[in-house]
Amino acid sequence: MTAPKAHTPAAKPAAAPAKKIPANSNKKHEFKTNDHVVYPTHGVGKVSGIEEKEVAGAKLELFIIEFEKDKMTLRVPTMKAKAVGMRKLSSPEVVGNALNTLKGRARIKRTMWSRRAQEYEAKIDSGDLVSIAEVVRDLHRAGGQPEQSYSERQLYEKALARMAREVDAVERTDEQTAVKRVEGMLTKKAA
Repeated sequence: MTAPKAHTPAAKPAAAPAKKIPANSNKKHEFKTNDHVVYPTHGVGKVSGIEEKEVAGAKLELFIIEFEKDKMTLRVPTMKAKAVGMRKLSSPEVVGNALNTLKGRARIKRTMWSRRAQEYEAKIDSGDLVSIAEVVRDLHRAGGQPEQSYSERQLYEKALARMAREVDAVERTDEQTAVKRVEGMLTKKAA
């Protein structure tokens, strides 16, 4: 009998150094540095750069998105940006459609508030401007209507702020002007 041979692992070739991606590198990405983007659950933010990080042993390329109003920074893998629903700002036509939606009649379902609140929350977090406008329209209270509950008011203000920030970014105004424009459309329907 012969003794078994000892297994010696083959020498591994040295790994190539990871490429460092400059913060202003915009190749092959739909979103570029300084672009305003909409992240569905957070609203309008600005791409402040693109970086490469090592996470769990893997290299990831990330968009760095700043949400100035919320004082928040979000890092989104470039490969997952589309999958999570990140998108460019709406076109002026979509903004016009959303503003026209505000003129329509409120469509409030006769279901329990908790169910409607979930539906409104889902519409707000969808990031779709027209859906957000529907929430603003449905939860808006004119002068002669009963007061909103606390949770209704919270959802209304969240939807109004999301919509105003996108209108502000598309029309290049300030947020107060955008809020006045949105509320102006709501009062036009009441008149």
